[in-house]
Amino acid sequence: MYEPFPGNYVWNLGVNICLCMGASMGEIDKANSEVREIAREGADKGTAAFFDSWGAMADNLVRLGEQCEAVGHTLSASEKYLRATAYYITAERMQASGYAPRKQMYRTLLGTMMRAVETGKLGWERVEIPYEGSSFPGLFIPGEGAGPRPTMIFCNGLDSVKEMIALSVRDTFAKRGINILAVDQPGVGEALRLNGLPARYDSEVWASAAIDALALHPDVDSARIGMMGWSLGGYYAPRAAIYEKRFKLCVAWGANHNWGELQARRLKNEGENPVPHYWEHVMWVWGQPDMDAFMALMPKVTLNGHMQNMTVPFLITHGANDRQIPREYAYQSRDQAVNSPHLDFKLFTDEEGGVEHCSADNMEPVKSYIADWVQDRFLAMER
Repeated sequence: MYEPFPGNYVWNLGVNICLCMGASMGEIDKANSEVREIAREGADKGTAAFFDSWGAMADNLVRLGEQCEAVGHTLSASEKYLRATAYYITAERMQASGYAPRKQMYRTLLGTMMRAVETGKLGWERVEIPYEGSSFPGLFIPGEGAGPRPTMIFCNGLDSVKEMIALSVRDTFAKRGINILAVDQPGVGEALRLNGLPARYDSEVWASAAIDALALHPDVDSARIGMMGWSLGGYYAPRAAIYEKRFKLCVAWGANHNWGELQARRLKNEGENPVPHYWEHVMWVWGQPDMDAFMALMPKVTLNGHMQNMTVPFLITHGANDRQIPREYAYQSRDQAVNSPHLDFKLFTDEEGGVEHCSADNMEPVKSYIADWVQDRFLAMER
């Protein structure tokens, strides 16, 4: 993994994820140079400086995009807006939940992303999903070719957002004739930040709402809908596919068999954390008032006792050097999915890349492998 901040895994992870979203090394190196010294003081300290440095970089790109748009060069504008969105995402996710400027930057990234979609004529579509008297949004990326097409609902993990999913996968699935619905499910993105919807362990509830919304879309083949997620989504997606029987297949992009148990291990400083201000962040995500309440909830966030009910084709991928989620959790998901009719497990090594958590070091081999697997499974359903 590229490590511009030696010894600071959390900051390095954010930079690598941003590169996977299409960042420019030259741009981010300049922004990083302004905060390199303070990064040596730990993951939490200096995040406001990171916010300012990367935010200024993104703001400048937006101005350059507006100049392109003003003279009719909309495709050039779109490229700049896309990169600016990636930089806003990276700066925003590094902050404590109560950091006041965070919410405004989040709204800015939402607007910048839609400007990129519109100026670039990307054809991506916002979908609003009704949910328990409120709603949460998705970003629909249509597949190529005639519809209706098979569709994957792609959920976030602990700290990603639907725009991160879209910028990371782009047209990988679309070129294979597969729609993607990237969702800000309860606990992340707009659902958490703007609608106040916390995470829940029974992910099948919100996943069912997403399927209901897709059933109304003319380009979706409702008989071929799958579920996938990365990071903590490696728990959410299998749990949803186990109990929502309309799903026809499932992918865990990074296994997360027992995230609840992992929290006790993190209290002992085992493994790396994904974001600064970690414990404050997880209590915010799960809507818990204090650590006692949070830890009391965590035993429910496990696939133990559930995975034997996985009855659809199931793919698990995991990085050999994942420093956040122990490899043993990937093996537990694999070994307990005894009733999946088509179970595949892929551990990515140095030979192909994608060895870090959710392939943050190199997403291409993993997302291509997953997209090929999904395409093959959906094609088999036609025969």
